[in-house]
Amino acid sequence: MAIGDTYNNQNQSLALPKVNILTMFRLGLFQMGLSMMSILTLGVLNRVMIQEIAIPATLVALVLALPSFVAPTRILFGQMSDSKPLLGYHRTAYVWVGAGIFAIAAFLAVQVMWQLNAANIGDKWTWTTQTIGWTAVLGLVFAVYGLAICASGTAFAALLVDISEEDNRSQVVGIVWSMLMVGIIVGAIISSSLLQQLTTDAPIETLQAAINRLFLIVPGIVFCLAIIATIGVEKKYSRFFNRSNMGNREDSITLSGAWKILTASPQTGLFFTFLLVMTISLFMQDPILEPYAGQVFNMPLAESTKLNVFYGTGILISYGITGFFIVPRLGKRKTIKLGCILVAFAALLLGFSGFSANPSVLKSTLVLFGLATGFVTTAAVSLMLDLTIAEAAGTFIGAWGLAQSISRGIATVIGGTVLDVGRRLLPDNLVLAYGLVFALEAAGMLVSIWFLNRVNVTEFQTNTKQALASVLESDLD
Repeated sequence: MAIGDTYNNQNQSLALPKVNILTMFRLGLFQMGLSMMSILTLGVLNRVMIQEIAIPATLVALVLALPSFVAPTRILFGQMSDSKPLLGYHRTAYVWVGAGIFAIAAFLAVQVMWQLNAANIGDKWTWTTQTIGWTAVLGLVFAVYGLAICASGTAFAALLVDISEEDNRSQVVGIVWSMLMVGIIVGAIISSSLLQQLTTDAPIETLQAAINRLFLIVPGIVFCLAIIATIGVEKKYSRFFNRSNMGNREDSITLSGAWKILTASPQTGLFFTFLLVMTISLFMQDPILEPYAGQVFNMPLAESTKLNVFYGTGILISYGITGFFIVPRLGKRKTIKLGCILVAFAALLLGFSGFSANPSVLKSTLVLFGLATGFVTTAAVSLMLDLTIAEAAGTFIGAWGLAQSISRGIATVIGGTVLDVGRRLLPDNLVLAYGLVFALEAAGMLVSIWFLNRVNVTEFQTNTKQALASVLESDLD
């Protein structure tokens, strides 16, 4: 009997229940927590460091991008969760331990930020021994934060592969990623309410007390959400968990074997590149959106943080519609192309909205940008899970997560750097300086379509399954 047939027979004999809608929403609580953490770092800290503390945007972007640049560890964490159970679980314990570490690291990062502010003498940024030292410490803390996100996020995404089938995968993605957007909205509302008393000229002491309180409350909530989201799910629904507890395991794949499977098909590299280009283009505005609102639209900190409510509302609406109605009708590939075009159009509108200096125009445009983002991400994640085999789910999810994380880090750096270049070239026109970022973002979305056109799912599955069988047979010899 072929090894692939053995797996199929095992999965069928287990007769595991299909994950229900309520469990999908519960799993979404983890994504909700991750997006709340994202609001804290990219929605609050970027504004505080660039505008209130006056740290150069390029430096801020580099520090905030460090969690993404440690993303190569996603492949390692994914392979570990495939082959090395932690506390008796392949996925759940990695999610919990990672969540605890990134919650603590987020609070520590804020404390280091205040030390960096105290070390900088004067109104303008100056490089001294102290500022260099505290910048290095801040970078280290953000790197640890990123490692924890890699461990927990990779294991969680692999869990989604373990509990889903091709026929319900778009629904799982639609619901779970919808909760991610709920997190953006909830995180923005919580952040805005806790920072409501702050004015644009609030003293640093008042600002520090409010930010500290925010970074104490929200990470604690996020850790609790990670526990609630995943407790009991792996044991009840995971094909991987139940198969790996069946006495004679056939799926013990070494790191070298996992790498052989991962690189078996050229399609892996093509899809990796597509994810890289698309995600860079999609998130280039992340480090500059709140400063854009403050400097061009004169919005206070609490109000600019609340912008994520409008962005998240658009994505939330789009996720529900796309996962249940658009993808089943148009297909994943056509939906992604439509989403890329819509994102490019919305990015240009974000740039043009600056000429109005009207916050209402900016908020309306962000809703459109969110709708477009939901189109492309729902379909792309569904296609990503199709380009993943269950026997090495953690490894493949680690690779796709690497593409997404690295690209978000690159996007953050590009956004901050292009803004600094724009302000240097156009010192008297902030709208055009910020507009350079949005224009580059639109161009990148169109380029990503070219890479998507070259991706072939059937070829990927054929090559990868052959490599899997070869690796398993060699391990059993």
